[in-house]
Amino acid sequence: MNTVIDAVRETKRRYTGGADRPLGSYLVTLTVYGVAAGTVALLARRRGEMPRVGPGDLALMTVTTHKLARMITKDAVTSPLRAPFTRYEGTAGPAELAEEVRHEDGVRHALGELLTCPFCTAQWVATGYAAGLALAPEATRLVGATMTAVAGADWLQLVYARLQQAAEG
Repeated sequence: MNTVIDAVRETKRRYTGGADRPLGSYLVTLTVYGVAAGTVALLARRRGEMPRVGPGDLALMTVTTHKLARMITKDAVTSPLRAPFTRYEGTAGPAELAEEVRHEDGVRHALGELLTCPFCTAQWVATGYAAGLALAPEATRLVGATMTAVAGADWLQLVYARLQQAAEG
């Protein structure tokens, strides 16, 4: 057993080069994701409800994933969810915050990275959306349509602001 532990520690040392990388916490996060995704797949298969994802569902899923991932990782309103794992740094653009990941322990570090990275969070959101399509398709499509409308409204707000600036200047 000590040989395995020593090998794992040596692998981490060689990989990180002394940098603060919470590999153990990443492994736990990967395990939780795998177990959750596997459980949903088994449930959907048992119920005989493995949906086909057509172009319309894929488009809705894509926009919803983008919008929810940004909301989770950047919105001021969702900052209480990130606060245990991050520190406020300032604003980062229209209606978005900049936050720094806490390095106090491996779990906070790993979850802080997940909760501040829209690319990382998108994987979880898309998987949740796929689970919704398998287990509650109508409700999932309603949420998807809502988030797609919000994303479209965001773009219109940005275009409107640009047009106002152009008219003034």
